[in-house]
Amino acid sequence: MLAEKLTLHVLIVLVPVLIYTVLFENRRIASSPYFSGVLYGIAAFLCMIFSFYDYGLYWDLRYVPMVLALLYGGPAAGLIVFAFILLARTYIGGEALLFGYISAFLALIGPFLFSRRFIKYRPRKRVQLSIIIGFWPALVQLFILIVFLFTSRYTFNGSKELLFYVLVFGILQVFAIGIAAMLLEASIDRRMMKQEIIRTEKLNTLGELAASIAHEVRNPLTVVKGFLQLMEKEKKNHNEEYLSLILSELGRAETILNDYLNFAKPQLKKIEKFQLSEVIYDVIYLLNALAVKQGVLLNYQLQPNLYIETDRSQLKQALVNLIKNAIEATPQGGKVRVNLHSRNGQAYTVISDTGKGMTTEQLSRIGTVFYTTKDKGTGLGTTVSLRIIETMNGRVTYKSEYGYGTEVTMILPIKNVKKKPQ
Repeated sequence: MLAEKLTLHVLIVLVPVLIYTVLFENRRIASSPYFSGVLYGIAAFLCMIFSFYDYGLYWDLRYVPMVLALLYGGPAAGLIVFAFILLARTYIGGEALLFGYISAFLALIGPFLFSRRFIKYRPRKRVQLSIIIGFWPALVQLFILIVFLFTSRYTFNGSKELLFYVLVFGILQVFAIGIAAMLLEASIDRRMMKQEIIRTEKLNTLGELAASIAHEVRNPLTVVKGFLQLMEKEKKNHNEEYLSLILSELGRAETILNDYLNFAKPQLKKIEKFQLSEVIYDVIYLLNALAVKQGVLLNYQLQPNLYIETDRSQLKQALVNLIKNAIEATPQGGKVRVNLHSRNGQAYTVISDTGKGMTTEQLSRIGTVFYTTKDKGTGLGTTVSLRIIETMNGRVTYKSEYGYGTEVTMILPIKNVKKKPQ
């Protein structure tokens, strides 16, 4: 009988702690002293309703929720629990009603004095202090019991049994407060660790994003550098043509910087209808200097008259990233082939290389932010390209086998062009 009651009371006391721990993710609710007060107040009320009656006295753990509410919820939460205890004691009634009120008030004083500065201590010290403060209600109950016995006409035989009850409930009270305090501290520690992880991830993301901007801007600058080197070798033969392309690429670098302001959600600003083969050819022409420098043969086969309607500049940026990745992944003497064809109302741009390919694990991580298989780079270029294509209602698929190269397929919907009557 006693063991069952003790188990029930321990469960009643720990249930609010577990609920508080689960709801700690929602800080607005869990950090409210009123929420804590009501939660622990209900626990105290239930402890008193299901109290153990023996020797003409009620035995329970009503003060455990009050101590926890005062220490971890603050004075307001503790006073709410105190009100619940007074309400329950009034409901129970009995000749010792006044002593019940006095006992509750005295048990409130000790934890109340520590409630404001308790949270400023270190976690381990808070647990130790909770256990020490847990002795206070037990001492108050013992003091009230002695006063009650001396001032009332009630007599009893069996002081050893009564002392045993006082000792058992006192130890159990301290034990319950200690366990609950450790659970609450574990919850607080997890929350603080989660906040620190989020803060660290934000800082890392900012740093990697800054590096990725440099990576994206480096694409047009690499093209510019290639043309400048050609100008130096060929003197004045094609200078005007090269200067025009250099200015175009510098303008694209500026556009990329502006586009990164909308990195989280790519926006298609200038929607126009154009031939996909023209854009692909422009990108191939721009990257041919890089391919020559790498010793890679870049060839293509483009089906004409495949019209799409989207942002030309954004599509060009995505294609530059995908084709440049293929060139850089291909060793000297290798080949990169770009093929454009249509099927079922969709345009398929297939970029295949004879590089070393990727493993299944590497292939599964393609598109993950900041993941890259290269020694240098951030991996964000591929992520940006995939997001751009997705914004255009398209998709990108990867096929690769380690040691045999990689095949990237970009699929975009074709926009039909109505022929004018002759």
